[in-house]
Amino acid sequence: MSTQKFILAIDQGTSSTKSLIFDEAGNAIAKGIEELHTNYFDNGFVEQDAEGIFQDVLASIKKCLLNFADNGFDKNNIVSIGISNQRETFVVWDKNGKPLHNAVVWQCKRSVNICEELKQKNLSATINQKTGLVIDPYFSATKLIWLFKNNVAVREAIQNGNAFFGTIDTWLLYKLTNGKKYLTDYTNASRTLFFNLQTLQWDEALISEFGLTGIQLPQIKFSADEFGATNCNGLFEKPVTIAAMIGDSHAAAFGEGCFEQGTAKATMGTGCSILMNIGDKPVQSKNGMVTTICWSIKGRIDYALEGVIVSCGATMEWLKNELNLFANSNETAAMANAVADNGGVYLIPAFSGLGSPHWDMERKASLTGISFSTTKNHLVRAALESIPYQIKDVIVAMERDAALTLKALMADGGITNNEFVMQFLSNLLQKNVTTIATPYVSALGAAYLAGLQSGVYASFESLKTLNTEKKYHSPINENNIENNGYEGWQKTINYKN
Repeated sequence: MSTQKFILAIDQGTSSTKSLIFDEAGNAIAKGIEELHTNYFDNGFVEQDAEGIFQDVLASIKKCLLNFADNGFDKNNIVSIGISNQRETFVVWDKNGKPLHNAVVWQCKRSVNICEELKQKNLSATINQKTGLVIDPYFSATKLIWLFKNNVAVREAIQNGNAFFGTIDTWLLYKLTNGKKYLTDYTNASRTLFFNLQTLQWDEALISEFGLTGIQLPQIKFSADEFGATNCNGLFEKPVTIAAMIGDSHAAAFGEGCFEQGTAKATMGTGCSILMNIGDKPVQSKNGMVTTICWSIKGRIDYALEGVIVSCGATMEWLKNELNLFANSNETAAMANAVADNGGVYLIPAFSGLGSPHWDMERKASLTGISFSTTKNHLVRAALESIPYQIKDVIVAMERDAALTLKALMADGGITNNEFVMQFLSNLLQKNVTTIATPYVSALGAAYLAGLQSGVYASFESLKTLNTEKKYHSPINENNIENNGYEGWQKTINYKN
């Protein structure tokens, strides 16, 4: 019988659950993916069925275990489980474990007016100083306030001390352990607007200010810690230890290897999330970032600055679908390289406003600098260049906030396949940009943490020897074209009509 040890990583995302099994070398050797339904309503409300999320996870695990067995492995050699989860989405349930409402998804905008009320009460500075976050519908607390005001069952349960709040990690743990464990980790806690970054505890004064006195909140632990055990509703013959829980963007940072101060990761998809490790102390941003927990293991908590870019891949989709400039995004790198530079053309991709560090949600997209000599290649190049330019805007703001210089940028997501963007980004930053071989970096991060906790990986240092197959983009010129382009970008993006 094999003595090899394996880790099951559950990555519960917004649109699907991915379950992967990793070996002692950090390789994914089995996977199961289950799509997840989301309800998008006309009024900006976004919800998911809480019980449905749990069933989705079980279905994903079942597929993964079947794939594992088909590959000739024994599920009894899985020694621990790590969970990464869509952040800010939450569930409220009663003492019997019955949800009082659907899961409210991070994308939901129901609390826009609640946010305005909180700002009118002059709470912006207090909330930012305590939580590192900004008053925004994105974060969980504002939507729980909305439920309290608009849902009688939720309001009465909170007032009676019989409402249990949990982000998706907490909800899954509660379900997987049949109600025995009510816990979360520091990263998920730091996304709620309830958590004080200075004291590393729930902030009772803020909870009172929000009018939510009586809400039950889970105990907070390190991302790698003891979270109980589960047989996954009978999928395992004996219980398996749950050894890690972490928010998905933070898990990606850990999986990418953001272990040192000054290392950062950019997940480049429809939009872009950038996390920079800033070390063992929180820094309050003065440049449009939010402060959060990066990841934690026993005896060590690393903090991060985070910037969110609204439109990256979405810009290219618009050019393809609405302007018909190309049939397939694979064509765009060659189109951009077909011209020497952008020809003075700039696309400000504020299709849904501008995120970090500008935070101008009223801004509209614009295309400037067009002349008769402008070709569609210039337009495509301007759109692609907007991605590295926006990332540099965020990195510069982070460097100012944390008084740090970027050491290295790790990138993941679909846009990393675009050679023009990756090389332009490296030239612009004058830094190496690294892409890891696996597309499942959130699951990998959860597996690393669970493996550390359960002894599959010998030490924190040993993680650096795993998944060394990476693609590096290094600066290959003096970046005059990129620097000149960036100067023009700054003039264009900072221009106000």
